[in-house]
Amino acid sequence: MKVRNARHWAPRGRRRWLLALCALVAASGLRLALHPFLGPVMPSTTFGIAAALVEYFLGLGPALMVMMLGLGIADYLFVPPYANITYFDHRDLILVIAHPLVSLIVITLIERLRREQFRAQLIASVAQSRYEMLLRHDNERALARRAVDETHRLLHHLAQHHQELILIKALERDAAARASVGQSTSWALPHAAEIAPGPLFEAVHPEDIQRLTNALWPGGHRVRLRRPPHESEFRLAHCRCDRFTTHAGDFLVLRMEH
Repeated sequence: MKVRNARHWAPRGRRRWLLALCALVAASGLRLALHPFLGPVMPSTTFGIAAALVEYFLGLGPALMVMMLGLGIADYLFVPPYANITYFDHRDLILVIAHPLVSLIVITLIERLRREQFRAQLIASVAQSRYEMLLRHDNERALARRAVDETHRLLHHLAQHHQELILIKALERDAAARASVGQSTSWALPHAAEIAPGPLFEAVHPEDIQRLTNALWPGGHRVRLRRPPHESEFRLAHCRCDRFTTHAGDFLVLRMEH
């Protein structure tokens, strides 16, 4: 996979250039502290180390700046004759050739490794996002399949118990969510829920109709019912409420038990 953004792994802004200058000052101070012991030996070692560290943490541009400025400081302060820019001999030539060559090799290798590391991180992020998308799609398919199964079960239930139906009540989504976090018996529904009467709806006592309209939950219920419907006397009947979750919403179906 070709990742064009792999070259942009380094941080951006002025802060990295300020940090690179701080690294250059630290390398100069360290070399000055070691100068009484080292003399003209390895005049650019600390600057090469500083350029490599700057490359690893801050990127290619600051590292090249540290390398070039370090070359000038090392040649001016730590190659005899010291603090003299008019004299140029073989030691200056060795420094001008060796320091950029070694530093560029190290910087190039570190830059390549950092780009590959950042490329691997980008690919891992893309793979993670695609995996999460696949999981979401699988969940959506599972929910859709479950809703279709519930719809088929609801239709079969209605066809099987058509003559025993009292009412069908549409349960709002937000009300179902609130009820699912409460107690199992707290299935109170809002007044705005839609109700479809069944064949036995008119045979139920009006007070029970009002009670079922305001508070209906899955499970067993006892209602006053005229049997047969033309009788004036109400008798207690055992009813059953079932809940169905479909793609069109949630429904509560109340029917009379045998």
